[in-house]
Amino acid sequence: MSSEIKKILYVEDEADIQTVAKLALESVGGFEVLICGSGAEAIDQAPGFGPDVLLLDVMMPGMDGPDTLVALKRLPELKNALAIFLTAKAMPPEIERYKELGALDVIPKPFDPMTLADQVRRICEGR
Repeated sequence: MSSEIKKILYVEDEADIQTVAKLALESVGGFEVLICGSGAEAIDQAPGFGPDVLLLDVMMPGMDGPDTLVALKRLPELKNALAIFLTAKAMPPEIERYKELGALDVIPKPFDPMTLADQVRRICEGR
């Protein structure tokens, strides 16, 4: 897999956060971003998109972020995708759990749209 990150799948159920993050990642970061509003949508859409990075909210109705990550990593097309959680649930025990599931790190909400792309890059390069 190329070390350069081009495509990000962002799984987030809140439309306003989707909009800000997509704008920040595309306009500031130059990434191609696919937004999915639920874990089920992500599982359906992700294989065809082929993301380099999975950016996941934790608290979502139905399938939460951790369950979504486990399901996405089971897909052969996504087994090498990097994972980062973007969440307000970022206490040390929670972060440790996300890392045990395979996430590289956690970006706390609220995030700064101007630095979001750099944070994603820094986390992925530091792996």
